Amino acid sequence: MIIEEIKKDINFLREHTLQPKWWKIVKVFILVGGFLLVYFIFGVSKAIIWISFVLVFSGIVHITYRIKTQVYKKSWLDFKVTAVDGKRTYKRIGLVYYSLVVLIFFTATVVIYLL
Repeated sequence: MIIEEIKKDINFLREHTLQPKWWKIVKVFILVGGFLLVYFIFGVSKAIIWISFVLVFSGIVHITYRIKTQVYKKSWLDFKVTAVDGKRTYKRIGLVYYSLVVLIFFTATVVIYLL
């Protein structure tokens, strides 16, 4: 059952229009770049803590959106779903989602700085 849900998410992430395709690639570079930056400044242990923090809290945001949108079928906050000719279309993610992502990165950085 969990494998099927993961497959649904992966298919949705590949096909959605919530973000431009180039942004999906840039996100990976930002994540890897952030990890490497933290690694070179603070060392391996804090880099692992940083990436763990980012991944766990990003996962929580993902799961929250997934639950609140009833697996991407209903609008919630800045996730907008419309039906056109019986087919779901999605508008770009907005301020709430990206604010949460920035907050996660910032908070993870503050946490490792304070450790």
